[in-house]
Amino acid sequence: MLRLLREHGWQVIRIHGSHHILSKKDSKVILTVPVHGNKTLRKGTQQFLLKQAGIESH
Repeated sequence: MLRLLREHGWQVIRIHGSHHILSKKDSKVILTVPVHGNKTLRKGTQQFLLKQAGIESH
């Protein structure tokens, strides 16, 4: 997820525990991505983050 967001211009601005906080220059939206080792994100969490980021889900 982080790789995909970075490819779309999002940057990690800080890390708080196991959560990466991202922002984008031309957006007021702040994304919080949970990072728990190699675990994949739940489908609903993925869809929510993609929607917030303005990225079409496949």
